Amino acid sequence: MAYRVEWKNDMLFEGTTPNGHKVLMDTINEHGGNDSAAAPMQLVLIALGGCTGMDVIAILRKMKDLPKSFYMEIDSERAPEHPKVYKKTRIKYVFVGDVKEENVKRAIELSQTKYCSVSAILRGVGEVEYSYEIRKE
Repeated sequence: MAYRVEWKNDMLFEGTTPNGHKVLMDTINEHGGNDSAAAPMQLVLIALGGCTGMDVIAILRKMKDLPKSFYMEIDSERAPEHPKVYKKTRIKYVFVGDVKEENVKRAIELSQTKYCSVSAILRGVGEVEYSYEIRKE
């Protein structure tokens, strides 16, 4: 089965993956939507976080050095003209717990240079910068 994206009403769309997972997409009122779900370009940044985050956790798990908790803060700047691609994206990785800095740095570098396909796509049209912070609790 292919991916399916179906128009529901106004600017609301429902995407379905080949294995049946669903995601809603909408846009803000001024663009004809109801702001009832994330916009497609917002989902790109969420996908970036999921992609690189899963890489980092998988690598740290192999290193037997998992944090107590982990999240990313992602922001970006879009081009002013259509198609308004992301020109600069910044990811801040935040780890809480007793993790080794060298392991964190290596996991992030591997994700960003080898594994994360969403980062690779974004680097094709702009910059992707990253930093990290380790909080001991």
